[in-house]
Amino acid sequence: MILGIGVDIIELARIKRLLEKNNRFLERVLTSRELDQAEQLAPHRRVEYTAGRFAAKEALSKANGTGIGKLSFQQIEIRNHANGAPEMQAEGMEEISIHVSISHSKEYAVAQVLLEKR
Repeated sequence: MILGIGVDIIELARIKRLLEKNNRFLERVLTSRELDQAEQLAPHRRVEYTAGRFAAKEALSKANGTGIGKLSFQQIEIRNHANGAPEMQAEGMEEISIHVSISHSKEYAVAQVLLEKR
């Protein structure tokens, strides 16, 4: 049974400006594991990576109907499956299947999340 669907889109230029300013945005949005991954990427790829994670976490909060306030960015983690597909985990949502899709274009990152009862 589907519990919720959420989508979010973000401009890459906005994320780029935030990353050029300082690391506070990265530290607020990414978990330590995601941060380690981001630091290994070339600057343009780091922007895409961060924007995609941000959009996915926002989409999860929308699918959950709670907004980011109830579930912080640090309680949500996105890892890559061996085949490269993103996998999302969130504290307190272990009994829910979280399906996530992240995509990038030249100017935007978009993510969609579907929550399904197991």
